[in-house]
Amino acid sequence: MPRKKSKVETGLKAKGFEQSEGDHHFFVYVTTEGKKTAIRTKTSHTPKMKEIPDNLLGQMAKQCKLNKQGFLNLIDCPLSREKYEASLSNLIKTKEDGLDNKSQSPKDINTKTETKSRKKRKRKDKES
Repeated sequence: MPRKKSKVETGLKAKGFEQSEGDHHFFVYVTTEGKKTAIRTKTSHTPKMKEIPDNLLGQMAKQCKLNKQGFLNLIDCPLSREKYEASLSNLIKTKEDGLDNKSQSPKDINTKTETKSRKKRKRKDKES
């Protein structure tokens, strides 16, 4: 079911997303500790688009790391900011963590580090 663009934008801001302008209205999630994250979504500037259709709500949900129903709960208010942030605890990466916009879980980071270490050891073994 489509939602009014103004209601979606207001709901995002109420749940900790900060709005910035560009060729779209961009929304970046900021943690309760005040740190910007890689979780972001956007809406159109187009005045003709007064409602956001279902397919775009689904895309926005994915960008916010939720399923569509979870996203609708986020903007309609049954899902609190604290519960949203808790559900993202493994996904939230702040700019201070040195990560780009790609979501990486701590497990992914550890796996990459371990793989690099193994490769170095194999090279050393071959050289010996």
